[in-house]
Amino acid sequence: MLTNIRPYLISLLAILAFSVKAAVIPAPPQLAASAYVLMDAASGEVVAESGADGQFAPASLTKMMTSYIVEHEVAAGNIGMDDMVPISVKAWKTEGSRMFVREGTQVRLEDLLRGVIIQSGNDASVALAEYVAGSEEAFAELMNQHAERLGLKNTHFMNATGLPAEGHYSSPRDLALIGRALIQDFPEQYKIYSEKYFTYNDIKQPNRNRLLWRDPTVDGIKTGHTNEAGFCLVSSAQREGMRLIAVVLGTTSDNARAQESQTLLAYGFRFFRNFPMYAAGQELNRPQVWKGEVDTVGIGLTSDLSMTIPRGSEDKLAANLDLPPVLEGPIEAGQVLGYLSVSLDGKELRREPLVALSAVPEAGLLKSIWHSIVLFFNSMFG
Repeated sequence: MLTNIRPYLISLLAILAFSVKAAVIPAPPQLAASAYVLMDAASGEVVAESGADGQFAPASLTKMMTSYIVEHEVAAGNIGMDDMVPISVKAWKTEGSRMFVREGTQVRLEDLLRGVIIQSGNDASVALAEYVAGSEEAFAELMNQHAERLGLKNTHFMNATGLPAEGHYSSPRDLALIGRALIQDFPEQYKIYSEKYFTYNDIKQPNRNRLLWRDPTVDGIKTGHTNEAGFCLVSSAQREGMRLIAVVLGTTSDNARAQESQTLLAYGFRFFRNFPMYAAGQELNRPQVWKGEVDTVGIGLTSDLSMTIPRGSEDKLAANLDLPPVLEGPIEAGQVLGYLSVSLDGKELRREPLVALSAVPEAGLLKSIWHSIVLFFNSMFG
């Protein structure tokens, strides 16, 4: 018997029957830095910040976007790791940290990528920029297009190296998002960021990220330094299935940026955890459909959903489906039908669109007429 569908919030989750008392979360540590951010790589949630959206000179942290674009072009099939990249006079003469490539030679693209990531080579960055886009200026335009695509709000690039330039800036939050994109979009290439040394032209140079030696859970990402920017570090570590990204800007020394980053990571791992909730495409409910060839449709999320929560607060986490009172066919696969609301201790933290996991074609004429009649009387007497 068909019945009226009333507006509802369907409780999905009774999280884990733990008798764990909620942890007391202290305030984030006070760092000797101009600004910082601590982000959960899985959820994208920020658990600690100071000056997160301020615009700062990013120095060689810029090279995260340079390497991201190269990796993006490789994944798209536009260039290859074995390509031989010509070295221009401009690349050869670029000042600052260097891979020591020689003008007039050709260097394997993968070697240049390592020169950017491990050795922080400005010469390698310019060579790759010219190879990908024709010129460093055109590559900077490409960098800004990718910045917009990744949702960066306080970032603008003028070059591929991070050398000081008017109008060249980024924010701690945006830099964390670039790091997150590197990790999630190109996991195979991300392994390069953990390599401690790279030798080119018989010159062996160490990775400038001190945390690779101090903490075995750290596997990236990039250092930066100019007089304007100070000593900066974007680091990432993974412990017990949780990955954090720490961005620390404007410290006074190489050792200070490593120490402050360690402090920030320790705080995050000690007091927070990542709680996986639902997988992309997982059927969360199957509501009734009127005027459709079939009478129900599976609904779920388009991407994995995990939450970053204080340790010990799992039993206060809840999720609800917010759906309209009536769903009618036809429905397209991927069509947004409602929303999933996730709350902690009664406070909403996330609201994600729920989509149809399959299409529901429109019902035949007789079924559509019958459903219209039933819906009419339900609205009258429901």
